[in-house]
Amino acid sequence: MAGKIAAYFDLDGTLLDASSEKTLTGRLGLRRPWRIPLGATMWTLGFFGNLLRGRSIYDSARNRGHFCLSSWEILENYSNKIASENLIHKVPKEALECLSWHREQGHRLVLVTATIAPMAEAMGTQLGMDTIYGCGPSIRKGILSGSESGWSVPRRKGKVPVVQQDALENNHDLSLCYGYGNTMADTWFMSITGNPVAINPGKKMSDFAVKNEWPIKSWKI
Repeated sequence: MAGKIAAYFDLDGTLLDASSEKTLTGRLGLRRPWRIPLGATMWTLGFFGNLLRGRSIYDSARNRGHFCLSSWEILENYSNKIASENLIHKVPKEALECLSWHREQGHRLVLVTATIAPMAEAMGTQLGMDTIYGCGPSIRKGILSGSESGWSVPRRKGKVPVVQQDALENNHDLSLCYGYGNTMADTWFMSITGNPVAINPGKKMSDFAVKNEWPIKSWKI
């Protein structure tokens, strides 16, 4: 039975009591101050451009303009360093205990996050995840433009097909699987698992969890 079960986790605000991508962006800005006005300008242009294309405020605000002109190699190097030296210490004890419990049960651990792929993979490695789905293209070479065109973007409803495909490929029964998230954006993928758990929810998600009889946990440093 254990082989049919996976535990699907969001990252920021769920397993991690911090924002991994904001931390990466801040570190890049400290090392290269010229990136701050450039990143702010490109993010703003991306935000309004997405709104004009009919995207929601939520999705528009999560464009990658702040990484414009960064190289994938630099992002990977920074992400590995930040994850191992800084962010791993911002994973609550309860989150680590939950991961350990799932491992003991023989469940696969899967990270599904809209965090940019190099940081998602760096944190997933630190946490010992079996599979990691982050935000990015299948081939990561060269310089970022700030656009997500051609990327896999596991965000909001976009996490659902990622989880469904992963379950299909690994012969998991989603009715037995677990889903952990901290915002209403995560409820889309959590709802297709048989064991959704709300982590550190705000009022709206807390009300949603209570209404749907989902367990609520507080994982904070």
